[in-house]
Amino acid sequence: MFKNSNPNCFSGTAKKSLNSSDYYANINTAIALGRTHVPLKHKQLASNYVLIKKIFGYCAASIPITNADKAVLARHGFMPLENTSIAQVNRQIEQLKNWSNSGDILLAAYANELFEIRIKELKYLRVTVSSGRSVEFQDGYRAFEKYIEYIAG
Repeated sequence: MFKNSNPNCFSGTAKKSLNSSDYYANINTAIALGRTHVPLKHKQLASNYVLIKKIFGYCAASIPITNADKAVLARHGFMPLENTSIAQVNRQIEQLKNWSNSGDILLAAYANELFEIRIKELKYLRVTVSSGRSVEFQDGYRAFEKYIEYIAG
């Protein structure tokens, strides 16, 4: 410290640094991830989701994802949204953003396809969860929905 300085001048105002698992475990991290470098395709899909949700009060399409969609998710190491934790969803959001913003056209196409599948899953989960389906879900879908709502606005 400096000579004659007050050692308590920073009392409690400095934030404790979080390790990556603590950082990703928060639902509000999804909103923080939506502040920078959001691909245009993701914004368009999110806007469509939020618009339908505002008009109907829920998502009108309650069709579960197909086996082909599940295979695409598995090929890229993604679990179904209903089995995904908040930390996993936040990491996946960041990964999809990085893939979409990369210079690789094929990787960007994969990211957009995976994002579309995630939105389909979210639509189905929101209808089935709100209709009283009592299955133990991870909270990952909530973080994904927060991210969608933030980037659509």
